[in-house]
Amino acid sequence: MSERGFSAEELDTSRPHPARMYDYYLGGWDNYQVDREAAEQVIKIIPDARPSARANRAFLRRAVREVVRGGIRQIIDIGTGIPTSPNTHEVAREEAPDVRVAYVDNDPIVSVHAGAKLTNAGNAGFVLADVREPETILEHPVIRRLIDFDEPVALLLVAVLHFVTDAEDPAGIVATLGEALPDGSYLVLTHGTGDFHPHVEGDAADAYKNATASLTVRDFEGIMPFFDGFDLLDPGLVQAPLWRPDGAPPTVEELSRVAFYGGVGRKG
Repeated sequence: MSERGFSAEELDTSRPHPARMYDYYLGGWDNYQVDREAAEQVIKIIPDARPSARANRAFLRRAVREVVRGGIRQIIDIGTGIPTSPNTHEVAREEAPDVRVAYVDNDPIVSVHAGAKLTNAGNAGFVLADVREPETILEHPVIRRLIDFDEPVALLLVAVLHFVTDAEDPAGIVATLGEALPDGSYLVLTHGTGDFHPHVEGDAADAYKNATASLTVRDFEGIMPFFDGFDLLDPGLVQAPLWRPDGAPPTVEELSRVAFYGGVGRKG
């Protein structure tokens, strides 16, 4: 049994998992040979997979700081992945020490790490659940303990919806989650795209075909509907490094290596 009560059979290391592949892109060590092999296959097709992952992570930090400065004191981070410091609660609490964070992921291995790296600081919890089941997430006891839906919430869907197929209705998932949020809440979202690397879109999806979740990259028009019901903050839905960069704007060369859109919307 694992330290969080999972049997060896539940901790599936026979197939690559997107969360562990992402950890590898970021230079982490919490991954397995099968994850590294799949990630290296992606990197061979898309050499920019690593800088894209790092740009996505940097966007998360900037967006979290922005919403907390805007008054948010509770966050739901769905698809959080393997903990990589600074984590969402660490970034948020640099701005406001009383921020509460509920982390959600569908990988039991992430859950094992969460106890040591995410939930030991207080006012944070972990939910083992899948974004494809939004009602389960909203009704989970950990969510109900940490999140007051009478007060504004920041919903983070960072690098997760491209693992939801069109048949699984990602727009409906976001709508269900968004309907539970009161006015003044925020949606923080990033999504992989082929708009900047169109020649490798099919090959990238193929590299994930044996993973626990397939890859569906979308273009600008395919991502914008996820913000229905939210007013986009300036500068809108843009290539991730262009969203309120710290310091100097990214160079053309830096942008050419990033395959993510990012945006933040405010409800009401």
